[in-house]
Amino acid sequence: MHSARLPLSARLSAFQPRQWGLAGVLILLSLFLTACGFHLKGVAPLPFDTLYTNISDNTAFGANLRRNLTASSPNTRFVDRQQDAEAVLLELEHSRSQREISINAKGQVEEYELQLNFVFQLNDAKGRVILPPTTLSAIREVPYDAEAVQAKDSEIAMIFRDMEQSLINRIVRRLSSPDVANAFRYAASQPDLPSLEESERLPRNEARF
Repeated sequence: MHSARLPLSARLSAFQPRQWGLAGVLILLSLFLTACGFHLKGVAPLPFDTLYTNISDNTAFGANLRRNLTASSPNTRFVDRQQDAEAVLLELEHSRSQREISINAKGQVEEYELQLNFVFQLNDAKGRVILPPTTLSAIREVPYDAEAVQAKDSEIAMIFRDMEQSLINRIVRRLSSPDVANAFRYAASQPDLPSLEESERLPRNEARF
């Protein structure tokens, strides 16, 4: 003999208290994280409000870097003059290379290695180093077909753009890291060093270093 089964509406209503309890927990957790200043991944404000960089915004790399930094730190704006900035982002090297790593019996290239290198440094307004020269690299291997040159060259260009975006993401994460924020605040708390001219004007026993 089969036991009577509850109607569907009754079975659904039995789960409602549990569902409402879970929803309440999620709401409380969300409010708690918001009160603690929790930010979603990808939104990491920089510790400075103004930034100067020698990376041209007339290039796709420079424009995308500015756009990603602004999206990550909406309160930070780029300025055109270095003397107006709280921090200075310097591009020391930006290079790309493409080398053959595999050749077939006909002497045709079968595979290329693509590499991007980017070296940068971050200083504060007084020229003090916040982030020393940092090298980021990206390497990809791509098959090549000499009989489809145009298509493969377009593919390589697209891969280079993807590699640049990968480097941009890493630059943004590095600049918004706690280490950089702490270094910036520490530098801001230090007394300014006298310039060379000021040091020469001070008596030898009063020169500050």
